Amino acid sequence: MAVILWSALQSRQSFFKTYTPLASAVDFLLNVGAILLATTVYANAPILLILLLLAPVAIIFAFPHAVVKRKLPPRAPVKQSKPEALNPLPKKSFLTTYRGAMLVVTCIAILAVDFRIFPRRFAKVENWGTSLMDVGVGSFVFSAGLVAARPILKEQLEGRTRTLGTRLYGSLRHSLPLLILGLIRLYTVKGLDYAEHVTEYGVHWNFFFTLGFLPPFLALFQTAFQYLPSYAGLAVVLGSLYQITLENTSLKAFILTAPRKDLFSQNREGIFSFFGYLAIFLIGQSTGMYIMPRTLSGGTGIKARKRLLLTLGGWSMVWIISYGLLTSYTYGFGWVVSRRLANLPYIIWIAAFNTSQILLFCLVETVFFPAHHRSADASKSTEEETYKHATSNVLEAYNRNGLFIFLIANLLTGLVNMTIPTLHVSDIQAMGILLGYSAVLSALALGLDFYNISIKM
Repeated sequence: MAVILWSALQSRQSFFKTYTPLASAVDFLLNVGAILLATTVYANAPILLILLLLAPVAIIFAFPHAVVKRKLPPRAPVKQSKPEALNPLPKKSFLTTYRGAMLVVTCIAILAVDFRIFPRRFAKVENWGTSLMDVGVGSFVFSAGLVAARPILKEQLEGRTRTLGTRLYGSLRHSLPLLILGLIRLYTVKGLDYAEHVTEYGVHWNFFFTLGFLPPFLALFQTAFQYLPSYAGLAVVLGSLYQITLENTSLKAFILTAPRKDLFSQNREGIFSFFGYLAIFLIGQSTGMYIMPRTLSGGTGIKARKRLLLTLGGWSMVWIISYGLLTSYTYGFGWVVSRRLANLPYIIWIAAFNTSQILLFCLVETVFFPAHHRSADASKSTEEETYKHATSNVLEAYNRNGLFIFLIANLLTGLVNMTIPTLHVSDIQAMGILLGYSAVLSALALGLDFYNISIKM
């Protein structure tokens, strides 16, 4: 709902066109502050928060449309020149909004969960069920898969195919920084005796290891893609085989109840849930394959946007119906979602949630910023201008350096927990700490974006 209010302010009044201190403060409050309120103060009154965010939209539309005056440069003699080639994989505002918002809520939740003001129902469940933080972990992987579609699409457009050895070498280069971060987190947590939840990933495994091992496995799966030309199909096959193994062998009991005797059994959750996260990544990659290209089925402009919305809506329904069949006791298998196992219901739940989220952000952009997709023959400069006009600076900044901001969020979370008794502070103190923490992360993200710094990991 905060995205709708932001879009109304920008589309009707061009409120954020000149990024003044007031505009940046409002941008932060709408795209970060509203998420913080939704997960804390208004967690038990979401409808009230929605009404508070939507009420100003009607007022904004009651005022006349702002007219932005532009100074035209002196007219120069017209020269016949070759049309500027447009990027076949352009940046899309609704994707930036989706990824930025996902990163914001993830960064907020990893610290907020340590305070009493954060509802326990939002925290990760032990074995079975769903929660806000459970969907956050899967969404992070899905989002990473979405972006991973870009280099594959570039290869297809250029008509080249990398060898398996080249893909493995490139994947290891991407994995190394993540694995190093995983080792740093491991030794930091053990060395400082920081509180940890062993049943989340295991004794030594952590989320950075899961992210780090994804690229080399995906390099291998790209070879399999030659025989099954659908990343979504590959994900379903992988998830189904994993689920069949869980249901028909002792693997499920081993993951949930086995004693932790050796290195393998100590980290069984992280090792076996990796197959589920790999499937989620592949579904994200499949989604990126039809979202990122400029044209969809040969269409451009309004026609391409309609096809994109229909495709997104179709896939959302596929995943939602599949989830219903997997979890229904009456018409399906009656399986329960488990983030700890990363089982098939969890995989499909994450796919359904994220494709639906992307569809909603795409609809908001389509309604409020029609110029972003109506023109089929826009110039490169016009396209960049419309993208900036339809994109929050704060969410763009989070999206640009997402993994680095997530790392800093983890470090700040550890710092806060080592210096403050989070379970014993008042709700007002907790909100003050969380607001300051969110402001620091946002300022860092905006600063990196302002100085055009991209930290790749």
